[in-house]
Amino acid sequence: MKVVILAGGLGTRISEESHLRPKPMIEIGGFPILWHIMKIYSHYGFNEFVVCCGYKGYMIKEYFAQYYLHCSDVTFDFSAENRMTIHNNIAEPWKVTLVDTGLHAQTGCRIKRVQKYIGNETFMMTYGDGVSNVDLQALLRCHRNSGKVVTLTAIQPGGRFGVLQLDHATGTVDGFKEKAKEDGGWISAGFMVMEPEVFSYVKNEEPCVFEREPLERLSREGKLGAYEHTDFWQCMDTQRDKGMLEHLWGSGIAPWKVW
Repeated sequence: MKVVILAGGLGTRISEESHLRPKPMIEIGGFPILWHIMKIYSHYGFNEFVVCCGYKGYMIKEYFAQYYLHCSDVTFDFSAENRMTIHNNIAEPWKVTLVDTGLHAQTGCRIKRVQKYIGNETFMMTYGDGVSNVDLQALLRCHRNSGKVVTLTAIQPGGRFGVLQLDHATGTVDGFKEKAKEDGGWISAGFMVMEPEVFSYVKNEEPCVFEREPLERLSREGKLGAYEHTDFWQCMDTQRDKGMLEHLWGSGIAPWKVW
């Protein structure tokens, strides 16, 4: 089963990094977040990827073109034959198709433009900036049992800020508590499963934002399902998010490292 990864956006909210490279190539622990996402899928047996490139997409192509060099020891022998030898090369079981889906394309158009690489089969789709420990096999079973066209992973992110416990009568702060996940609504975390029928809901003309008209129409028609995930999920939207993910990885407790 193929996995489509949306990796073409400008990443304007993390411009400190994205002015140099595409957002999915921003590193966590020395590896692009795109690599982390692919490792999650690979752990569950999904090894064929279609990456929707756009902004600075050539950097994604160059990364995979030189993947052995990034992950292996190498000797350059300039003394005689100008030879390169790769030692202990790491072979991922991946097939990766990189598609230029346009510099400013919206998400719906990007999905439509990789249709020919998907064919008439069920596929997965996610965003190139979010990691999770979602059980992808359980997600797939949920989708198949539901009979929906699209099943998305739903999460409750909670709040970014702690909540004050106030005694309003005296104006006293009695304590602090974390904002509970249950206090907020459910949102889509990506990690979707889709039937090829979804291509009839998206168009190749701008603007086509997949999260708006296509998903809203599927919802109205009762064809959009949700798999509830109550454990870890985090997107890398800002420099603060990146710092938090770096801390988790560096501490050896990264919840998304399921491999």
